[in-house]
Amino acid sequence: MKILVTGAGGQLGKCFKEASLKYPDLNFTFTTSDDLDLSQFAVVGAYMRREKFDICINCAAYTNVEQAEKEQEMAYLLNAESVRNLARDCEETGCTLIHISTDYVFNGKKDSPYSEEDATDPLNVYGASKLLGEQYIQEATNRYLIFRTSWLYSEIGKNFFNTIRSKARAGETLNITTSQKGTPTNAHDLAAFILEIIATGKINFGLYHYSNLGEATWFDFAKEILDITGSDVELIENNDYQTLAVRPSYSVLNKEKVQQVFNLPILHWKESVKKLCQKL
Repeated sequence: MKILVTGAGGQLGKCFKEASLKYPDLNFTFTTSDDLDLSQFAVVGAYMRREKFDICINCAAYTNVEQAEKEQEMAYLLNAESVRNLARDCEETGCTLIHISTDYVFNGKKDSPYSEEDATDPLNVYGASKLLGEQYIQEATNRYLIFRTSWLYSEIGKNFFNTIRSKARAGETLNITTSQKGTPTNAHDLAAFILEIIATGKINFGLYHYSNLGEATWFDFAKEILDITGSDVELIENNDYQTLAVRPSYSVLNKEKVQQVFNLPILHWKESVKKLCQKL
């Protein structure tokens, strides 16, 4: 089975690369934006027709939520237009597209976990561009799995987990908001979950929500990291921090569908943070 992983230079792409070592019988190709620029539609189409992949896992995306407000055209190019082109190429070549989306497609006005059937209403450019990408996929092909996820972190790259650990090591006081509630999700867990689906042949097309279990504020997430690592830096609740992009105040995802369909274990977010800290 030939599997293409795009966006392999990013956090999630690198987690897929690490997870792929457990599946020597699968034939992986990892491409970065330097190898395969998804905004070069003709080049991508020619590549897909030549290589004839069975599965494409699309980790390529514009993920800077703040900067997307300033670079709207680029966000839509990478998160929507390029995704539409990739979906069309997958349909043409008989390739299954596995695509990663976001909890930010919701407006956060619910007070219970969002299901796949809930109405979308993104509050920022990032969320809107990712939602359009989802819609383009569904228009272009039936051979897709879309996984909405939330608050991805790992030891790789720039993310909340690494920022907290870095500031704690430097002895900085941490001012963290409690005004947003969601679920921290270990990117390694998401990659492992998807590869296990592929390896076991349980590919059921559709839209799914995947995150670790439970819910937390960013303050809760920071406190857990500090507690596990034994840091004694000061942690202060601060909800006055202003951001350019509006975030949903509540974006916990309901995982009932993904658990029923695939019947694979999902860790609670606290367990997964602990697992990563122990690994490091």
